Amino acid sequence: MPPEVPEKPALRVSLKILAGSLLILLAVIYLIVSSTRSSAQYFLTVDEVKSRAPEFTGKNIRLSGAVLGDSIQYNPQTLGLIFTIAHISGNNAEIEEAGGLAAELHNAVYDPSRHTIRVIYHGPKPDLLTNEAQAILSGTLNADGTFSASEVLLKCPSRYEESIPGQVD
Repeated sequence: MPPEVPEKPALRVSLKILAGSLLILLAVIYLIVSSTRSSAQYFLTVDEVKSRAPEFTGKNIRLSGAVLGDSIQYNPQTLGLIFTIAHISGNNAEIEEAGGLAAELHNAVYDPSRHTIRVIYHGPKPDLLTNEAQAILSGTLNADGTFSASEVLLKCPSRYEESIPGQVD
């Protein structure tokens, strides 16, 4: 009888499992990275959008600014909302230097030299849409320089009032 040759099927199975697991892990990592990249949008400031308008025209972007209360126009029959936002800094150090977010929002609304963008939104008027509110908008920049918002998020300025001494009664 010939001597028995030991078979190594367990080693082959282990390598196949290891290779399959590695491929699955790589696929999951690829999906996470690609979905994060495609959905990651940081907020643009009004000044950034104004200075690079051709680059952003027709593209989906996120924009932040201070609401100019006098500009708010709402038609409840058509659910049409138009308002203007003014530039606020996107740099936290600059915001703190200006006296905090409430001061930055206040300064933006009452400084006529700040750049502004007109916003068009179709939907119900948000309750927090008031003068000096911080608007965070998702949508597209139109060729005429207006912004068509598909989503409007607002931060109420009263939340930040304590950061401005003497403003709260």
